[in-house]
Amino acid sequence: MIFNYQIIIEYLGTGFAGWQIQKKGKTVQGILEKAISKALKSKIKIIGSGRTDTGVNASGQSANFYCNQKIKNSFKFLSSLNFFLKKYPISVINIKLRSSNFHARHSAKKRQYQYVILNRLAKPSIDKNKVWFVVKKLDFIKMKKAISFFRGTHNFSAFRASSCSAKSPIRKISYANMKKKNDKIFINFESKSFLQKQVRSMVGCLKYVGEKKWNPSQIKKIIKSKKRKNCAPPAPPEGLFLKKVFY
Repeated sequence: MIFNYQIIIEYLGTGFAGWQIQKKGKTVQGILEKAISKALKSKIKIIGSGRTDTGVNASGQSANFYCNQKIKNSFKFLSSLNFFLKKYPISVINIKLRSSNFHARHSAKKRQYQYVILNRLAKPSIDKNKVWFVVKKLDFIKMKKAISFFRGTHNFSAFRASSCSAKSPIRKISYANMKKKNDKIFINFESKSFLQKQVRSMVGCLKYVGEKKWNPSQIKKIIKSKKRKNCAPPAPPEGLFLKKVFY
């Protein structure tokens, strides 16, 4: 009998060549597969909900794997698995038995990303590699006005990486909002799926608005242009978190 398990993973992306296994470079998926294979004493392949780029973090990445043995004690299994992961900033925080047709990527209804900007004079110590450190004071009100232009269904060609392999640039942003707490700005997006570097590109544009280089309505013009050259440089990966995958 074959069993299908879903796992929820958190990781700090610094030092990894992204989520997906590659010929060269240390990846989150590669390290996880080795650890699960050790824990189950069997060769295991895992399917992630989606790729995160080099340096991007996750507090709620989802993946699934098939195995021919039932995990009777999930506490014991998670303890063993996290022991094998102790050298790395990767933790498996939950495991759940799923139906045979559950697929971490294809079954996902929505993905939630959060980007964190630290806007102050002093560099981050505790939050190093977990925020985008911006010294220049950002106009939060203007940024909040600008983010509204991302909501809805648009052609996001201007915000996708040249290496993006998605068949269509059309995406629906079902939720786009931001809040400020002390020196931190939290920017949240939800969609069924995102283009490569889309979130970081949108955040880069919001920063330009915050710096008063652009008016909020410039976002609308960039979307309509469909041209990558009109987009601001993408925000760095360390401020980005895959927060949750909804099924």
